[in-house]
Amino acid sequence: MAKTERALIVGVGAGLSASLARRLRHDGVEVALAARDVGKLGGLVKETGARAYQCDAGRPEDVAALFNAVDQELGGVDLVVYNPSRRTRGPFVELDPVEVEQTIMVTAYGGFLVAQAAARRMLKQGHGTILFTGASASVKGYAQSAPFAMGKFALRGLAQSMARELAPKNIHVAHFVIDGSIGKDPDGESRLDPDAIADTYLHVHRQPRSAWTWEVELRPWVERF
Repeated sequence: MAKTERALIVGVGAGLSASLARRLRHDGVEVALAARDVGKLGGLVKETGARAYQCDAGRPEDVAALFNAVDQELGGVDLVVYNPSRRTRGPFVELDPVEVEQTIMVTAYGGFLVAQAAARRMLKQGHGTILFTGASASVKGYAQSAPFAMGKFALRGLAQSMARELAPKNIHVAHFVIDGSIGKDPDGESRLDPDAIADTYLHVHRQPRSAWTWEVELRPWVERF
């Protein structure tokens, strides 16, 4: 009998992460969910049978505790998805340095902490997938959005560097440029459907090693790029 896969989604909310949890569970994957506020995950946990863990991804002690708990309760992870980000906007000369620091800590540094903990385990088991959720801000900076671009650019650089280093060791690392707003639309075309994005994440996770991709761009046809 094939071993049940185990997935950890970090930074869970009601949009993409929730769709991904449902899609993975439908595919027979055991799912763990991590968020700073686990109280908001009650409905999703009940619906999917997932386990929920409190974690502030920008805190090394929280990330260590999260992975130790997942090790004990799920026996490890085969897929890790990093979704957290923080957005700070405003005229560049008026930006609060503390807010900028927190944005980078959540969006980029947290990605490093989670990915490092995941990679250490995946190297020991000889396989695994690590997926990062980026944005159009990962590849171009917008006016009055420097902190978000700084964090997302860093996350993309982390993913690219990891992909080159870890692919030869059978760890698939991929970054997703989500270009547009996510949500359900009556016309189903002007926004990115979170269920459709989740399908793409799972497809990338399932790619044969002979045809891995390190980056995917997703956008509705109405989005300019």
